[in-house]
Amino acid sequence: MSFLGLFGFFGLIGLFSGPSPFASRLHPAILPLPMTDATIQTAIQNLLKHLNLEFSGVTITKEEDLTRVEIASSDASRIIGWHGETLNALQHLLKSLIRAAEKLERTPFIVLDVDGYRRMQEDKVRTIADQKADFVRRTGSRLALAPMSPYFRRIVHVYVANKPELQDLTTESIGEGDYRQIVLKLKDEKKGPKSGEELSPVIEQSKDDGLENLDI
Repeated sequence: MSFLGLFGFFGLIGLFSGPSPFASRLHPAILPLPMTDATIQTAIQNLLKHLNLEFSGVTITKEEDLTRVEIASSDASRIIGWHGETLNALQHLLKSLIRAAEKLERTPFIVLDVDGYRRMQEDKVRTIADQKADFVRRTGSRLALAPMSPYFRRIVHVYVANKPELQDLTTESIGEGDYRQIVLKLKDEKKGPKSGEELSPVIEQSKDDGLENLDI
C-alpha cells in the first residue's frame, strides 16, 4: 500500500472522537483498551495485517518515558516507505487509536521502528551533534542545526546534557512550530552584549548535514 493509500485509511478512521461506520469494520483488537504491552502489540499486529504489510514479530521495550515498538519484517522497505512516510503514518495512526480509546489528554509517546530504521536516524543525530560541537569549540560561535521534529530535538538536548565530553556545551531551541531548530553553544558564552561587544552569531546550517530527511 502506498503512503497515500495509508493516509486515506487514517483519514477514514480519524481520531475516533465519535462513532465511525468504518471503525466498526475493523478487527476489535485494533481499538486498544489499557495501554499495556500486549495491547499495543495486538493493535499494531492487526493494523499491519489489515494493511497487508508483511511482518514476523513485534517487540516492545520501555525506554525512560517512551515505548519503543519494533517490527520484524522481511519486507521492511515497504513498511518504511519513501523517507519513512509509511512508517510515520503507521506510528501516527497507532498513537491516535490508543489516545482515543483511552481518552488520554496527550498522545502517548510511542516510537515505531522496523529493521533499526529509527535507531539509525537517532545515531545520525547524535553523530552530527558531536561533529558540530567541535566547530562550536573552535570558533566560539553558536550554531543552529537544521529544523527537526520535537522527537529528534529531544534526543539532541538529552545527548548533549548527559555526555561527559559535551559538558562545556549547552542547547536551546529557536523558531516556531513543530520543526524548530536546536542551537549548540558554549556554556560560558556571554549572556548579553556589553559595550562594543556582540553575541556570537547563530550560523544557519545548510541542508547537506543529513538532517533534512528525519521523519518522526
